[in-house]
Amino acid sequence: MTREIRLVALGGLGEIGKNLMLLESGPDIIAIDCGLAFPKDEMLGVDFVIPDISYLVERKDRVRGIFLTHGHEDHVGALPFVLKEVNVPVYGTKLTLGLARRKMDENFEGPFDFRVVAPRDVVEVGSLQVEFVRMTHSVSDSAGLIIHTPCGTVVFTGDFKLDQTPVDGEVPDYHRLAEVGERGLLALLSDSTHADRPGYTPSERVVGENLSRVFYRARGRIIVTTFASNVPRIQQVIDAAYKYGRKVCVIGRSMENVVDVAIDMGFLRVPLGTLIDVRDIRNYPQSKIVILSTGSQGEPLSALSRMSVGEHRHIKIVEGDLVVMAASPVPGNETTVSRVVDNLFRQGAEVIYTPESGVHVSGHASQEELKIMLNLTRPKFFIPVHGEYRHLVIHAQLAMATGVPPSNVLVGENGTVFRLTPDHAEITGTIHTRDIFVDGYGVGDIGHPILRERQSLGEAGAVFLSCVLSKDTGEFITPPEVKSAGLTGTKHQEAVASEVINVTRAYLSTLSREELQDKEYVEDELAAVIRRLFRNELGRKPLVMCNLTLI
Repeated sequence: MTREIRLVALGGLGEIGKNLMLLESGPDIIAIDCGLAFPKDEMLGVDFVIPDISYLVERKDRVRGIFLTHGHEDHVGALPFVLKEVNVPVYGTKLTLGLARRKMDENFEGPFDFRVVAPRDVVEVGSLQVEFVRMTHSVSDSAGLIIHTPCGTVVFTGDFKLDQTPVDGEVPDYHRLAEVGERGLLALLSDSTHADRPGYTPSERVVGENLSRVFYRARGRIIVTTFASNVPRIQQVIDAAYKYGRKVCVIGRSMENVVDVAIDMGFLRVPLGTLIDVRDIRNYPQSKIVILSTGSQGEPLSALSRMSVGEHRHIKIVEGDLVVMAASPVPGNETTVSRVVDNLFRQGAEVIYTPESGVHVSGHASQEELKIMLNLTRPKFFIPVHGEYRHLVIHAQLAMATGVPPSNVLVGENGTVFRLTPDHAEITGTIHTRDIFVDGYGVGDIGHPILRERQSLGEAGAVFLSCVLSKDTGEFITPPEVKSAGLTGTKHQEAVASEVINVTRAYLSTLSREELQDKEYVEDELAAVIRRLFRNELGRKPLVMCNLTLI
């Protein structure tokens, strides 16, 4: 039996999201998590981004299973796309697979094999034994993985914080983690999201206390938005509503789905008669209503965004409404969230959104909790995961501060290949990885060149030119046609078209009949001539597309 393992990062290192790590031991490969990332501002038209699984597909006969740590989209959202290529058993806790199943229903046709496990259950796959261990995070039923290999034991924390008073009462399994550390841990791979935050992350229960105070003071309707998957937060909203005699209406497809799954599986406790349908809101006074809505990240099509501009078909913001933003903006979403908050104020609502309000706490461990995890498990080797590069570096420094030798700490990025033996760890190289863009029904069929075209369209508009010429004489058979979009106002379009036609005639008149036959070359050169025209005359750089037809 081999005495080395390889860890291959296909996503989640040097970025937030798209988490997918492979562990290879001899002939056996397992995948840990299978997530997506949401598009950056410059990824125009992209719905989301998934990992490049080419490396995995090439070795699919060796893949024994996919192990999920929790139900957030950055850990399960790519599952339908991966299983289309590598259909293997998927292991996870009850709620994790319940949330993942909703993603499968949306994007997958055909059979799939979900296998529910409980904390401390051990799954044997090939030469590996994978044990699930209870962790706390901002979604219930989260777990870490203790992976027993012929080379030694590896702990993968998943996303976590060390919450001493979680809403569901399920604290992290300190005893099992300490036991693994006592017996000797080969490597720890630990969540780095908040490695740059000193101290401890507050307990989720603190949010419940602050929500209760907010609800007590409110006189009108209350609208609360949070991450749809944050079941503990949803539970505390329901608890506060019930305490003050309010009904709860859930709005937004993703929120409705999570609430349905969590209730069905027993992770959300709702007093009888507390939930009402949106059509029944009119039957109650405003002071007796709580709306639980999607849109905490300012998503343009979310329920809260539509409310903020008066476009939601059921809910209109009125004077006296109190909106509680019970989530902090994910990096990159600050502008869209601020826009929604501004619009809510314009509609007459009061909005609670600042960090000082205490209506949101993170689900990720801060520095002191990360040190506790390191000291509990006492790993020989340490690899920080799940974070942007600065988070990984700072987490590496924390590990060294707790006594892990610098030579035993490895920091990588997507594509990095780590090799571990009982006595040595090293980075042996990288594999090629890239972002795979999902755009509507298309998966991976657009890349950065198309995104650059879309950006150019958005920034400077476009010009479309069509010319029909005689193949024999080079004369125009019909006048050139010019269309522009996003470039000038209507009253200037004729003048723009005239200028384009003039430079087109002038350029084509310089070409010999032989040169005209190279259609692609002529189209490219003509587009360059027209771009220069607009750069010189208007200081703009539109996208120019030319179509030359020779008859």
